[in-house]
Amino acid sequence: MVSTPSGGGSAVPVAAAGTSSNNASARASPAVTSHSSNGKSKTAPVNSNGYHPPKPQIPLSFMKSEPLDLNSVERRGQPTACKEPSKKKNRPHGLEEAPSYCPTEEEWKEPFEYIRKITPEASKYGICKIIPPESWNPDFAIDTKRFHFRTRKQELNSIEGSSRANINYIDALQKFHRQHGNNLTRLPYVDKKPLDLFRLKKAVEARGGFDKVCKLKKWAEIGRDLGYSGKIMSSLSTSLKNSYQKWLCPYEDYLRVAKPGVHQQLELEYGGPLTPSPAPSPMKRSNAQTPSDLRGESPSRHPMEAAVNGHARDSDRDVTMIDAPSIPAPPVKSGFTAINTGGFTAINSGFTSINRPLAPASEAITPLSSAKNTPEIRPSAAGSSSLKRQLSFDSVSDSAKKESSVDKDDGEAGSRRSKRLKKDSVPTVAGSHMSLFRPSAPRIPREDSSSGENCEQCGKGSEESSFMLVCESCDNHYHGSCLDPPLKTKPENEWNCPRCLVGDGQFGFEEGGLYSLKQFQEKAADFKQGYFENKMPFDPVLNCHRPVTEDDVEREFWRLVADLEETVEVEYGADIHCTTHGSGFPTVEKNPNNPYSTEPWNLNLLPLHPESLFRYIKTDISGMTVPWVYVGMIFSTFCWHNEDHYAYSANYQHFGATKTWYGIPGEDAEKFEAAMREAVPELFETQPDLLFQLVTLLTPEQLKKAGVRVYALDQRAGQLVITFPQAYHAGFNHGFNFNEAVNFAPNDWEPFGLAGVERLQTFRRQPCFSHDELLWAAADGITGTGLTIQTAKWLAPALDRIHQREMTQRREFIGKHDFIATHLDAKHPSPHHPCVFNGETNEKCPIQFAINDVDVPEDEYACFYCKAYTYLSRFVCLKTGMVLCLLHAGSHKCCDAQESDRFLGKEHALYYRKSDEVMASTLKRVTDKANVPEAWEEKYQRLLDDEAKPSLKALRNLLSEGEKIPYELPSLSTLKLFVDRCNHWVEEATNYTIRKQQNRRKSEKAWPVGVRKSVGNAEHDQKEREMRNVANIHRLLDEAEMIGFECPEIQQLRERAEAIKAFQESAKKMLDLPRDLQPISSVEELLEEGQNFNVDIPEVEKLYSALERLRWDEKARESRSKFMTLDEAQELVDEGKRLGIQIYEDNIKYLEEKLEKGREWEKKARELINADVVNYSQLDSLSIQAQNANLPISKGTLDMVDQILYKQREAQRQIIDLNNRSADPDYTQRPKYNEVAEVMRKVEELQAKPPGTLDLEKEQKRHEDWMRKGKKLFGKSNAPLHILKSHMDYVLDRNKWCFNTVEDTPRSPAEPASREPSVDGEHDSSDNEDESGSRQVFCICRRVEAGMMIECEQCHEWYHGKCLKIARGKVKEDDKYTCPICDWRVKIPRDASRPKLEDLIAWYEEIPNLPFRPEEEGVLKDIIDMAERFRKHISPLCSGFSTAADAENQRFYLRKIEGAEILLAYETNYLRQELHKWNPVAPEPPPILEQSKSTRKPRPTKLQKLLQQHGVQDPDDLPEDVRGRANSLKRKAQNAEAHSVAIGTGPGMHPFGPGHTYFSRQSSAQPQTPGLSMTNSSHAHPSRGPDSVSPSNTLNGRAGSLSHHSPLHHSRYFNGDNSASGPALSIEDRILRDHHDNDDHADANRAKFRDSIWGSASSATKRPSASALVTENDPMGIGPPADEGVADNHMFIDLVHDDDEEDERRRAAAASADLVADHHHHRHEMETDHDHLLEV
Repeated sequence: MVSTPSGGGSAVPVAAAGTSSNNASARASPAVTSHSSNGKSKTAPVNSNGYHPPKPQIPLSFMKSEPLDLNSVERRGQPTACKEPSKKKNRPHGLEEAPSYCPTEEEWKEPFEYIRKITPEASKYGICKIIPPESWNPDFAIDTKRFHFRTRKQELNSIEGSSRANINYIDALQKFHRQHGNNLTRLPYVDKKPLDLFRLKKAVEARGGFDKVCKLKKWAEIGRDLGYSGKIMSSLSTSLKNSYQKWLCPYEDYLRVAKPGVHQQLELEYGGPLTPSPAPSPMKRSNAQTPSDLRGESPSRHPMEAAVNGHARDSDRDVTMIDAPSIPAPPVKSGFTAINTGGFTAINSGFTSINRPLAPASEAITPLSSAKNTPEIRPSAAGSSSLKRQLSFDSVSDSAKKESSVDKDDGEAGSRRSKRLKKDSVPTVAGSHMSLFRPSAPRIPREDSSSGENCEQCGKGSEESSFMLVCESCDNHYHGSCLDPPLKTKPENEWNCPRCLVGDGQFGFEEGGLYSLKQFQEKAADFKQGYFENKMPFDPVLNCHRPVTEDDVEREFWRLVADLEETVEVEYGADIHCTTHGSGFPTVEKNPNNPYSTEPWNLNLLPLHPESLFRYIKTDISGMTVPWVYVGMIFSTFCWHNEDHYAYSANYQHFGATKTWYGIPGEDAEKFEAAMREAVPELFETQPDLLFQLVTLLTPEQLKKAGVRVYALDQRAGQLVITFPQAYHAGFNHGFNFNEAVNFAPNDWEPFGLAGVERLQTFRRQPCFSHDELLWAAADGITGTGLTIQTAKWLAPALDRIHQREMTQRREFIGKHDFIATHLDAKHPSPHHPCVFNGETNEKCPIQFAINDVDVPEDEYACFYCKAYTYLSRFVCLKTGMVLCLLHAGSHKCCDAQESDRFLGKEHALYYRKSDEVMASTLKRVTDKANVPEAWEEKYQRLLDDEAKPSLKALRNLLSEGEKIPYELPSLSTLKLFVDRCNHWVEEATNYTIRKQQNRRKSEKAWPVGVRKSVGNAEHDQKEREMRNVANIHRLLDEAEMIGFECPEIQQLRERAEAIKAFQESAKKMLDLPRDLQPISSVEELLEEGQNFNVDIPEVEKLYSALERLRWDEKARESRSKFMTLDEAQELVDEGKRLGIQIYEDNIKYLEEKLEKGREWEKKARELINADVVNYSQLDSLSIQAQNANLPISKGTLDMVDQILYKQREAQRQIIDLNNRSADPDYTQRPKYNEVAEVMRKVEELQAKPPGTLDLEKEQKRHEDWMRKGKKLFGKSNAPLHILKSHMDYVLDRNKWCFNTVEDTPRSPAEPASREPSVDGEHDSSDNEDESGSRQVFCICRRVEAGMMIECEQCHEWYHGKCLKIARGKVKEDDKYTCPICDWRVKIPRDASRPKLEDLIAWYEEIPNLPFRPEEEGVLKDIIDMAERFRKHISPLCSGFSTAADAENQRFYLRKIEGAEILLAYETNYLRQELHKWNPVAPEPPPILEQSKSTRKPRPTKLQKLLQQHGVQDPDDLPEDVRGRANSLKRKAQNAEAHSVAIGTGPGMHPFGPGHTYFSRQSSAQPQTPGLSMTNSSHAHPSRGPDSVSPSNTLNGRAGSLSHHSPLHHSRYFNGDNSASGPALSIEDRILRDHHDNDDHADANRAKFRDSIWGSASSATKRPSASALVTENDPMGIGPPADEGVADNHMFIDLVHDDDEEDERRRAAAASADLVADHHHHRHEMETDHDHLLEV
């Protein structure tokens, strides 16, 4: 991880070295600030982008800017990506390349395994590069609109250590001479070159000092070292000597006197010596309460006197420490906690958080103004203006409080990862579970200290007795009388305090600007272009300046770093916290569906990987376990450092320009540190922890000269850089880029981590986490996975180290405690001290002791002195609350008590987190877990040593135990191989020792070795034969002896070998006997015994052959007395031949003869079966012959013969039975028709009809004639016979609704349930249900509401559109409708004819004369009974005198009659006449109705289909090949017509009378409804439609009332002459006929019909006349043209109801299926009758 401190300015170089700040490169810098001539900042810094508010009103995460175009940056997988060079380039300083790795897809899956693989090689370089597979390219998850960050300014030549030391020295030298009146305006020149005074000073020091150089005359040598001419010239030596004597000697003399005092002052401020040591501080301090209030003896008060006489020393007595306040200081409530409070402070302690708002412009922007986010908040007595002098603690607290409410986004930025999130801060990034930060109390130097114009020496304000001086560098105030020596008059020249003249070495990066990614990209691009614009040579080939290469940038970077004269300032967005700004990787919280959010290489997950030790840290640590991001520009750099706790780090570049890295192996870390101290000892003099600050570079060239190995690599977009433990690394950026980094810790990190913690303790820097706590968490298995062997392996030695350290420190402290307790009285020491540490309770032991294993805040167990975590033991001062580790317990001043009292424990407490016993037991548990593999190895070795032939069972148990150990065991693979070999031997031996489950003798599927069938290929068979070789048994016994193990199978195999030998001898004796003396049972027993050996024994094969021959003889003898098929006999003969049975033997000879006779029988039987006419007598004789002669014949042939004979006999029996039953006088005993039809269907399958078949066929035809008569009654003449029954069921179901006189009774008109109340309020919704609660029925079908409904304007009854064949889509809202009940002219569409009740009764009375009982009998009887009951019910209404009041009841019952599927002729005619009498609608009375026929269109004939198919009208025009068929169809049609004429019915004539012509509605037209007209209201009622309204007007233009008719008699309806009053053809009839009727009488009726609809001639003013309506365009008399305004009635002409058409299609499909099913039975009849009906 790279963390670059900010805050504090660098010293301004002298004019000669700093004039380049205004050059072209500085002019292109993204952030340029103006400084006054004395280096002091006069105004608040402002970004060059013009936006730098001191306190933004909204958090950074709430700000929005223009987003970054990711296509404009270099990203992996895009054309903008920079390609990896194929060859390594020659780097500056001759550096070698660090290794690069390209893992495969498989290797990339597990990061820790891959890193473990490359570590042995890569760790030698300190760093390495990993290029992920091409498929791995995570999305950039940051919202670039909201991402804003602050930068740090970096002056490149101030970063390099030698340059900074040079600049700091020259700056202090200038101040010193200006203070003494000698202005060092420019550097002195020697030999026409500026003299580097710092290098001159270093050269003189290296040769022993000024006096020694003068004495030894080394000035010429120094001149050559400084680069002057090699000539020995007295002028050069004189010039160098004079320059040194004039400019350097006074200052060096001053430093020798003043530096000890300033350093002592710094030590007092730091709380310890400047030398890194964890030992107690030997420093003594004055009685003053502030570091600036020094004693009179201090050399800083009397520097000149101290230089001569030396400074006085204090006595060896206890003093009050500066960092030990009497009461604990209040904790800082915002920002990160100071890690060095009260102790040694990092040199950049005052730097400002780079990702947080600035202080207000009115406030002084000093290090303490932002110190709440710095490593330590401490006041100081002196400083420089460029370092922004610190304020007192009071002002710090105030400013911290003021800013605590402002900085919410970036409060945790600043110091390295030793910080946690603020307590009161709510993480702004999902998934952040950061722990509470560690509030450490800043030191309060003195109670009366205050900010403002107070003297830094006495702390008082302005006084009249003395004037106040202000330091030109640090702005601190001093009384003239408080100075050493005192000043009586105020100096006219600038004045600097001693601390600024000596220098405290503070250095850090100033805060830069606030940017979005887009803004920073533009600024970085402008700077790079402007800087290199005129620096690149002109390329004549490209005709422009040569492009800038990576090598150019790298060389220019190191030149700028080392150049004292040219100052280039850049900005770097470093240490940007992912917890507030977001991670570049997708996260589970923000991007749960992104696959990269759970990718192991995701830097948010890498530290918490199951193999990372950081998973044992209980809280997140920003920058260590939670990534930081870095936004760089060209030349922005990260200085030499290694990771906190010496952890591994992973740095991924999301996009952007190249980042160059330099790495130093961890093995050379000490060499590197020594080289740094040797190169810049001035910086380490006051900053021993300089390398922790990330502010110093040293060129690789200098490091190589010191013997340090330095390697380099270039990181590009989409690549990872891994740094290894303790490895120092640095680098810089080539342009705008975006990186993300995090730490992780594999198992091998722990020793480095412990060393890192010890190093932090040495420098008194607070660690990021407790190393001891991590180890104990791992030991306790807090992650839920428990303690594994892998964990125990590294944990055991680590725990052992801390256990030994802890026990040693405890013993030492207790020893000191016990010594002091026993020697309180020096003259009379006590032999024994009853101490609480020994488990004794005694009031004489003042220390408080407790063992408390509970979590406490981290600030309560961090050592106040060395900052180390006291996890296991902490020493607490009960007065001040200070916590000390055992190393500093008692010896470090924590309160006013004497050291002996502190060790004794007065007002102090010692707390153990873990007792000695718990630590020992935990260590033992972990050690035992770690030693599990070794224990197993020892057990394994002992087993091999104790037994020459170990037991296989013991080996298996040991192997099973080893396989359960989740750790690699060296001997496990060897043991597994040995056990596997033994197991293989046992498995193979088991094949010969254990009997198989199958018994080959009993299953008769013996598997002899020589003759068994192959179960696989030849190779498998060969392998089987080799495995069953009897020699394998002896081989296995030899192998067991050679392997050297023991198991029961070895003895079993020996016994089996002996048994096989005994079997072979017995088998040989049996085979030597003659065949007829070999008992089958004895042979079977021997064979079974041999087969159970599971090996191929030659005697087994011979025994099997002998047994098969014996069994064949027995089978042949048994076959003579039982039936055999032809195939069985043939198989038996073939088997005998295969077994070698000779042909002359009796059994096989007998079988051959039987086979010959069986073949002859088979041949004869097949001839009879296949004959055209079957001879049943011959078949019967063959069957008898086969049974008597016991011939071997085919079972299939015999079954066919028996089946034919059985069918014939069964059919004959059934026919005789049916003939007898059909002649039974008792009608109920006669057979059903379906039974007869089924028998006749079976008879047709026979080749010859049995006797009596013809008689039964005649009776069947007579019964079917009765059925055809019924079909004609119902208008189904052309339908199959079986349709009659289904249609009658339909009629019965329909009549049940229409003839229902119980539930459906006369009622007033009602609205359907879904219809809203009528407009006129005539009908109420309550009418939908009658008083009895029965459901409402409507229409002629008398059913409930369904589908579209339409209301009659006369009777207000609602009808189903489907029943009236009115299509839904063609009903208009303003149409009116008159129902067929109110207007007899409106035809009711009918799908079938309705027979008269009288015809049905006559048809029913014919049933007793039928030969069979019809299936329709029951349905027909129900239909007749239901109709007669209904006729009886309404007979009073049709027989008496009626009045107008009866009209509604008459209309109700006429509606039911019309909806029924049978015709009640008398009742229908009577009610129609009566309704016309009382409520006439038509101008003429209704005609007498004698029959009710179907209105369906007849199907086209075959001839018509043929003509339509070929598109001709005349059959003679047909093609020649189909003309013959057409003529045949024409003849059939003529014959059918002649037959119709013969029975009194012709084409187009109704069979019951000449007065009614048969019409069917067209498929594309709907009959005209006479009662339909246009009004403003609609009667069309779709189901549940809310918009329809009931009619409010009656029909206009109605004809006059008809004359009253007397009641009609029944005879008149059926016997009256209808010629005078026959029904006229309606428009509906004309439309349905689909042709013009030229009859004048029909035309007259049509005109009369129009008058009834449109009105008479008298109403011509309202409607056009009939003659006007009949035009050439209206030949059918439909109505007026559409543009006349009254022709909307034509809508019902073309109505086609979709539901009706669908029903017709279903019925047609069902009829076709029925026709196919009944085709065989009726094919002769249908061929004639069907064609005849179609023609009609």
